[in-house]
Amino acid sequence: MAQETTTGIDSAVLTTWITSLGHPVSGTLQVTRIGMGQSNLTFLLRDEQGARWVLRRPPFGTLLSSAHDVLREARVLTALHNTSVPVPTVYATETFDDVPVVLMDFVDGLVVEDESAAARLSEPERNSAGLAMARVLGDIHSVDLETTGLADLAGGSSYAQRQLRRWSRQWTQSKTRESATLDDLTTRLWQAAPLQHETTLVHGDYHLRNVILDQQRGGIGAVLDWELCTLGDPLADLGTLLAYWPRPGDAMGAVLSASVVPGFPERAELIEAYLARTGRSSQDLAFWHALGLWKLAIIGEGVLRRAADNPENKAVAGTPTLEQVDSLTAMATNVADSADI
Repeated sequence: MAQETTTGIDSAVLTTWITSLGHPVSGTLQVTRIGMGQSNLTFLLRDEQGARWVLRRPPFGTLLSSAHDVLREARVLTALHNTSVPVPTVYATETFDDVPVVLMDFVDGLVVEDESAAARLSEPERNSAGLAMARVLGDIHSVDLETTGLADLAGGSSYAQRQLRRWSRQWTQSKTRESATLDDLTTRLWQAAPLQHETTLVHGDYHLRNVILDQQRGGIGAVLDWELCTLGDPLADLGTLLAYWPRPGDAMGAVLSASVVPGFPERAELIEAYLARTGRSSQDLAFWHALGLWKLAIIGEGVLRRAADNPENKAVAGTPTLEQVDSLTAMATNVADSADI
C-alpha cells in the first residue's frame, strides 16, 4: 500500500543530495509513503525516468529518547551488506534541519502487508516463505559480531532485563491510560526473566511486513526495519515472530493477520525450522513469546499516542485501537498463564 505524501524535507534539497551521490535525478522526484510501519517512516522516491530509491526518516514530532535512530539502523545495514543476511544497500546518510535520513536502494519484490497481498502467493509459496523466514532468522543469529564490527552494538547485561526496562519506560512515557492487566503482566515477566546463555545479533522486530519476498527466485529478498536491532538472546526474535504469526481462530488484536491465509506454516513448524537451522533449544521460548506480545501492546499504545500528537505520523493502515492493544495484552497473559509464568 502507498499514499502520496511528503518526507518533510525540501524535494529540491533531496534531488541535489542524491545527484551528488552519483545518482542523477531526472526531473521532479515523486514521493510516496510506503509500508504500514508507524515508527520510522519509509518513502519511495521515483524520478521521471523511473529510477527508484528508498528514504528512511524518524517520525514527525517529539520523539522518545533512544527511539527511531535511523543512523544506527544504517550502521547495521552497512555492516550486514556482505553477510548471508539479505539487506538493502545503504547509499548514504545525512541530516537536514536536524532530521537524520538514510538513502538506500529499492529492492523489488512482494511485501506481505495484509491478507490480500498474501493471496498473491500460492499455498506452497506461502509455506516456503514462512519457512524461509525461520531459516533467515537463524542466519541473522549466526552473524559474526567481530567481523561485522557490531560487537559493541549493545552492552553485555541481560537482554531480558534490558527489554523489560526499555519497554516499561516506553509504556510509562507513551501510555494514554492506565492498564492494571498490563502492569500485572509486567511484574510477572520481571519475575520470570531467564538467564542469558548466548548473545547474538537480534533484529528486534522480525515479521512478515519487515521482509521482501523474492518471487522470482523464491525465499527472502531483503530484511527491513532494523531500528530495534541490538545484541541479545536469539530466542527473543523467535518469540517476536510467533507473536506476529496469528493462526485461524486466534484473536487478531493489532497483530499482522496475513499468516491466517491458508498455506502459511503453523507456529510449531516455524519453531522446528528455526531449531533445525541453528541447533538451539526451545527452552525459555514461551517467556519470549509472551514478552513479544506484551511489547506489541506497548508499541501499539505508543503508535496511538504519536498519531494523536501529530496526525502526520498515521500510516496508511491506520492506527490501532485501545481494544486492540488490550487484546494483545490478553494474548500475552494467556501465553504466560500456559507456561506458568
